[in-house]
Amino acid sequence: MELTRAQAYQILIKYVSKNSLISHCLSVEAAMNFYANWFNEPTELWKICGLLHDFDYEIHPDANRHPKDGAVILRESNVPEEIILAILSHGTNSGIPRNTNLRKVLFACDEITGLITACALVRPSKSILDMQVGSIKKKWKNKAFASGANRDEMIDGAQLLGISLWDHVSNVLKAMQSIATDISLDGSAQKQD
Repeated sequence: MELTRAQAYQILIKYVSKNSLISHCLSVEAAMNFYANWFNEPTELWKICGLLHDFDYEIHPDANRHPKDGAVILRESNVPEEIILAILSHGTNSGIPRNTNLRKVLFACDEITGLITACALVRPSKSILDMQVGSIKKKWKNKAFASGANRDEMIDGAQLLGISLWDHVSNVLKAMQSIATDISLDGSAQKQD
């Protein structure tokens, strides 16, 4: 069965109620789209993996259940196995190897989008559009900042891709900037204050 992006989005919003988690999934989707083009891979497949990678995080918020228990739901929803295996591979306890570009990129894009989002949210503009890699580097040095974002996994992800961490940050930042309005990081929230 072919899964469309619209069908994947319906799965996402069925299980996710928090706007911040939806924005995170949209951010990873955008980063996956960037890298699908980079590696000349099928963009729709890669985008769907990014969109669905954390669809079960609200109902399975611990590493022993997420994403393993979510895979059961995806199989019941007739999601293609390639997508399910990629989603499983981004978890640390699934045992699924990150041995394809799809799996490597999904792992590499997950944590880094969280750090970039955190950096944007503390900016006076509340916008990702005026943010540069140097701003993220400054925040990176402060280990207390966005302490929930696993920096070791970010480093490992960039290494899996064979690029420097800061080139990876730049790529993901560009991808997220392209959907700034969709992820509420275009500064409009600041303007409403």
